[in-house]
Amino acid sequence: MKSICVFCGANFNGDPNLKQAVELLADVMVSRDIALVFGGGKVGVMGLMADAVLERGGKAIGVIPSFLMDKEVGHTGLTQMHVVENMHQRKQLMNDLCDGIITLPGGFGTLEEFFEVLTWLQLGLHKKPIGILNVNGFYDFLLKQMDVMVEQRFLKPTNRELVLTSGDATELVSLMQNFSAEPDEVWFKDRNLS
Repeated sequence: MKSICVFCGANFNGDPNLKQAVELLADVMVSRDIALVFGGGKVGVMGLMADAVLERGGKAIGVIPSFLMDKEVGHTGLTQMHVVENMHQRKQLMNDLCDGIITLPGGFGTLEEFFEVLTWLQLGLHKKPIGILNVNGFYDFLLKQMDVMVEQRFLKPTNRELVLTSGDATELVSLMQNFSAEPDEVWFKDRNLS
């Protein structure tokens, strides 16, 4: 992997464990010469992630819609910044520029980005690994909900297994580097979800 897209919050809750996880992820990425692709903001966890990568001599590539750039939340010290027209173009370009995706703690926007690229993977539109960095169990309930989706037969086990998860950045990036996409591309033809 030459680049990883990181989805994360435009807010930071002050959690020192999250800050430490961001710094470890930046260490892992820069030591493996993996560039950061992210939403281009200087605020919240986005800003922390970009700054951590840049401070270590890594590359940080931002993708931001013009309406957010105009509100001056765009990071001005990046390796490269792409300004796009809207949120849809942002997600598409972020996905195009990366070799894998990691989701850090965040809010609705972070989850929306995560589920869209996960759906694209399930549909076979890309074959990139998607990981959740589950800092302090932040995503435990979300992961449990995915298990309930399998139990209730709305999600096939093979597609549930597409979500790589770890609380440790080093382990997660290693899992991603060994990932081979095996989505069940005929989920919409086969009604047997067992």
